[in-house]
Formats: sequence, C-alpha cells, structure tokens
Amino acid sequence: QVQLVESGGGLVQPGGSLRLSCAASGFTFSRYYMSWYRQAPGKQRELVAGVTSGGNTNYADSVKGRFTISRDNAKNTVYLQMDSLKPDDTAVYYCSRNLDSWGRGTQVTVSS
Repeated sequence: QVQLVESGGGLVQPGGSLRLSCAASGFTFSRYYMSWYRQAPGKQRELVAGVTSGGNTNYADSVKGRFTISRDNAKNTVYLQMDSLKPDDTAVYYCSRNLDSWGRGTQVTVSS
C-alpha cells in the first residue's frame, strides 16, 4: 500500500525558509519520479518541482532559484527546501509518486 506523508509546513514571514519532507512507504522508492505540487485557494493544483529516479530535477518557473528538490533513497524521503518565500507561495503542498499517488498535503502560509 503506497503511503506518502508530508510534513514541515507552517507559517513563515516573507523572505523566510521552510523545508518540507515527504516520507514514502509501500513501494520501491528509488525507482520512481517524485514531485511536489501545490494548490492555493481558488486555484488549480500546479507542479512545483520534480526529481527523477536518476536525480534529474525540474521546476516551475515561479520557484526556480528559490526552491530545491532533493531525495534520499536510503530514507525513502523527498524534500523541498523553500527559500525567499513570498506570499504567493501560500498553498497546500502535496507530494506525489509519478502522479498516480498523493499525500494529504501540508499547509504553507507566507504572511507577515
């Protein structure tokens, strides 16, 4: 049974940082493309960043240079380091395995 559990969200001031984690279980983590998506109120869910099984990464233009996705196959965990956060980054952030399985999400709020 595939399980994805996000953590690390919270309230942060503009310009601050957060590190999200997604703990995976129930499948061979190292073989899968993993990604982070986000959904703000009234908006569609959008890709934030992804990382292939080989470690290649891709990012939404809106987060390039500010966010970094990484994975630790030994810990079955994917991370999203978010720096220079902006109010527009406020959303629920979801972890996904290959777009066929999703976590429940973690709320990120950027506000002064």
